[in-house]
Amino acid sequence: MILFQLAAVYVCTIAVAILFNMPKEQHLFCGLTGIAAWIGYLAALQASSSVVLASFVSALLLTAVSRIFAVWRRTPIIIFLVSGIFPLVPGAGIYYTAYYFIMGDNALALGKGVETIKIAVAIALGIVLMLSLPYSLFRGFRGREKSAR
Repeated sequence: MILFQLAAVYVCTIAVAILFNMPKEQHLFCGLTGIAAWIGYLAALQASSSVVLASFVSALLLTAVSRIFAVWRRTPIIIFLVSGIFPLVPGAGIYYTAYYFIMGDNALALGKGVETIKIAVAIALGIVLMLSLPYSLFRGFRGREKSAR
């Protein structure tokens, strides 16, 4: 089951990279960022059973992997971050919030809406926290310099 999830995340993350016209040579790494985020999410969910905490931990891991790939591949971090965040976005929470609201179940709509906002804030905080770390921590992942011809 977990392998199916990872394969689905990989394919979907690459599809997002293609949709947003990311460079073709980065598609493999975009898929890997999505897998890293999903593995972090599943591991944190197993350890804490809190969706909000799992989203925060996976956002930290996603941003760390994106920074490493950005330095290593000499590519802007946004390429890896945008495609890799796709599995973490609480789209179902937004859908169910609207659904319960339209169906007139305001209590469920409020509960699902608050949970969705917490997840979104946790993801944003995870990204900001990891991006606030100094560049020098990631400099060691830089590839070899190409010799001048």
